[in-house]
Amino acid sequence: MSKIIFSGVQPSGNLHLGNYLGAIKNWVNLQDEYKCIFCVVDYHAITVKQDPIELKKKIIEIAKIYLAAGINPEDSIIFQQSRVSAHPELAWILNTITKVPELERMTQFKDKSKQNKTNINMGLFDYPVLMASDILLYNTDVVPVGDDQEQHVELTRTLAKRFNTEFVNTFTIPEAKIYKAGARIMGLDNPDNKMSKSASSEYNYIGLLDKPEVAKKKIMKAVTDTGKEIKFDLKKKPAISNLLTIYSLLTDIEIKTIEKKYVGKGYGDFKKDLAEVVVKFLTDFQTKYNSFDDKFINEVLDKGANKAEKIANETLEKAKQAIGVN
Repeated sequence: MSKIIFSGVQPSGNLHLGNYLGAIKNWVNLQDEYKCIFCVVDYHAITVKQDPIELKKKIIEIAKIYLAAGINPEDSIIFQQSRVSAHPELAWILNTITKVPELERMTQFKDKSKQNKTNINMGLFDYPVLMASDILLYNTDVVPVGDDQEQHVELTRTLAKRFNTEFVNTFTIPEAKIYKAGARIMGLDNPDNKMSKSASSEYNYIGLLDKPEVAKKKIMKAVTDTGKEIKFDLKKKPAISNLLTIYSLLTDIEIKTIEKKYVGKGYGDFKKDLAEVVVKFLTDFQTKYNSFDDKFINEVLDKGANKAEKIANETLEKAKQAIGVN
């Protein structure tokens, strides 16, 4: 039997090239090798205050992005987290074996607490346990994540092993799968920080739904390094290295080949060509995105939820029997 992949994206902020190149692009290829389950993790999104009307729109938007990227709902399960009640129910059970110091060590909680000082809520603190529930409900073997989520997968493994030891062998122990290429697409305005959908400046990222002419402008305004050479060097040329990575991943051309193309040329020539690469990608992507209407997306999410629920409820039942409540 094929191994199982589980991953998801929060329906908040503006999904950007960093999200696509670091995660979603890789998911498409995984469909040939794994049984894939992709979730719109809306319960995670509400750990930060959301506008209800906007949240509903974003849930549909994320599902459309999955399909536009090439995820096939006939081959993979695509669903909305909140439509499967086993997620918070298993999370509560896992809470009872999770130690508070384990959650206090989570770097994302520390970072998000700084960003949301007026709303440091219990959900923000407990987010990794819900993520563990998401993963463990589907007997997940592999979790494709960015390096910023690896700590959460490690906690998931710890909780699964602890539950299996304290009760009966119930959960599959998942492995994190981290892609090096594209794992850290940096901000166009600051190559020291990752591209972020919650960035204060719109010139930090290129949104997947940005108008192509807007994206072109962002590329042309992207910061560069001292000197003129188009060369990949993360220490000496972090800004150009980041732009080379984007160029390479969008065209499937090796960085060394791109470097040779621009020998003797300046940053302006390179950025102009990169802007055209980005415009072509966004134009093609958005054509696919706009081909899906909301009715179709809801049908996809309904079918996905039905499939996901059967798997999740079976796992939840085993966990409840293990602790003696069923």
